[in-house]
Amino acid sequence: MTEKESRLRLNLFLARAGVASRRGSEALILEGKITVNGEVVTDLATLVDPGRDSVKLEGKRVRLQEQARYFALYKPKEIVSTLSDEKGRPCLKSFLPRGVQGLFPVGRLDYHSEGLLLLTTDGELANRLLHPRYKVLKTYQVKVKGDPAAEALDRLRRGIVLEGRRTLPVTIRRIPSRETRHTWLQIEMTEGRKNQLREMFFRIDHPVIKLKRVAMGPVRLGKMKPGEVRPLLPEEVEALKAHAHLAAEKDKAPRRR
Repeated sequence: MTEKESRLRLNLFLARAGVASRRGSEALILEGKITVNGEVVTDLATLVDPGRDSVKLEGKRVRLQEQARYFALYKPKEIVSTLSDEKGRPCLKSFLPRGVQGLFPVGRLDYHSEGLLLLTTDGELANRLLHPRYKVLKTYQVKVKGDPAAEALDRLRRGIVLEGRRTLPVTIRRIPSRETRHTWLQIEMTEGRKNQLREMFFRIDHPVIKLKRVAMGPVRLGKMKPGEVRPLLPEEVEALKAHAHLAAEKDKAPRRR
């Protein structure tokens, strides 16, 4: 391998080191929190040689992970989906498995929502799972106020305009329930805008009462309990990587006219 071939873009190096996803790493670079060989770097085009250059995040040396780690967490309600919170609210830090360095959450669930949240040191995979281009399917179980009419649900299935952009189509089906005043729904979607489901149902006058994510790609919440964390099985990791890869290839396939 030549010297040129051994160099990596700084954001890719940080992602592979488990600091954050590529987007998160770019934000750290632009905020001036990264130094290379003692110099603050804010240029996203910067290349580094992992074997020669000293890369630090706020003074702490960053090294490539020898082996990526993957975990599933059942995030309880009223927990912030970050590793720290400036307001002092409970966050994910207390749920991290001991002895594993560099873990970060893949995306977020809002404060009042619960369910499956992936934790990893693999920034490249996290970037694929979060990027809309790769169309990774996320599955939710949602209880909404009242009984939405079929026409209203069809509007959401086709997509509605939120903050100037139309939402992508979603799959919605009713879940049989003993509830008489409210309705349980299962929703499959590939987008993940902030509070998207809550905003969608608010627009049709059936606000969300409970929201739980039960699957992300091929990884399912199953019988996990709130606060429980477990390592992903090797077959789950492979299926997750294959899912992101296949979704990307499908997106590149030529469309029929």
